[in-house]
Amino acid sequence: MIYRLTMISDEAENFMREIQIDSESTFLDLHKTIIETCHYPDDQLTSFTMCENGWEKGQEVTLEEMDTASDQDSYVMADTRLSELIEEEKQHLIYTFDPLADRCFFIQVSEIITGKSLSKPKVTRSQGDAPKQTIDFDELMARNPIGATSADGGVYDDDDLYGDGIDDEEIGLEGLEISDGNPFE
Repeated sequence: MIYRLTMISDEAENFMREIQIDSESTFLDLHKTIIETCHYPDDQLTSFTMCENGWEKGQEVTLEEMDTASDQDSYVMADTRLSELIEEEKQHLIYTFDPLADRCFFIQVSEIITGKSLSKPKVTRSQGDAPKQTIDFDELMARNPIGATSADGGVYDDDDLYGDGIDDEEIGLEGLEISDGNPFE
């Protein structure tokens, strides 16, 4: 069985990749194909997240073994076949390529082709340039500068970075013994 996956970015308007990959391939095979087609170095702790009900995040498949609670299943790319978690057409996945800034690609299973197989993944359509793999803090701040409108319609201000100021009225000093002098004497 072959999966035809369509991958897009919310950062690069014209970016799109279509990948065909065998259902018995691993998530590591898919990761390597994405890294190669986007011309990214393979130096980030990327991950796939399976989505439920549209884009609601579900099970994560990590590049490296992560310490998780023993009651949760742990999936590692090299050990997990696509067929273990991909079940149907139109299923969604998120591929996080910049984990520090939480930047990702959105992937949809466009088609499941039964009765066929592939020896290795192939990129069948490539459009546009991929966004830079990582951004630094200055670029992140330039995207969300103080005074700019946030995604929820609010305005970024100093409190978004440093939190609300302390209100002296909210601090109850009753019951505390405050004295002049060295408290360590």
